[in-house]
Amino acid sequence: MASSLKNLSDYDPSQIPSAEGMSFGIVVTDYHTDITYTLLQACHDTLVKHGAETARIEILHVPGTFELPLGAQFLYENFEPDAVICIGCVITGETKHDEYINSAVSRSIMQLGIDFNVPFVFGVLTPRTHEQALDRAGGKHGNKGIEAAVTAIKMVDLKWKTYHYKDLFDGLNN
Repeated sequence: MASSLKNLSDYDPSQIPSAEGMSFGIVVTDYHTDITYTLLQACHDTLVKHGAETARIEILHVPGTFELPLGAQFLYENFEPDAVICIGCVITGETKHDEYINSAVSRSIMQLGIDFNVPFVFGVLTPRTHEQALDRAGGKHGNKGIEAAVTAIKMVDLKWKTYHYKDLFDGLNN
């Protein structure tokens, strides 16, 4: 759904599982820092709001959005968090660079999740203008960092529940 039709910060906190005991990695780009650092702060604050310990949140900076997948892999391989959140922003410019970067990055982040069997969350803004990016980094459309944090918490919880149910099922069959 387009963020112009939904506020990225709107959610029911009572419907979010506790993040207590969960560990998270956040990879953030150092390009468009007025946007990405605002997303990072909202993401971090949302994780903590839901019970994550600051000491269990590892943050890694990469130069740009294209470097997010490899940075995410480095972070996962070295710290093994329960989920990795990738935060970036690619603004459409005069060339088609945004199409190539967004396509490559989104596929790579998805593939990391499949390869490592860990949630890798796509928290990348893909707006046409800088103003649209600001609208999604705490402006009139909320903050994508909050949405990314909530997604990570929900996915870790889902993984934990799925594995717990599998263990219970396997126990019944033995």
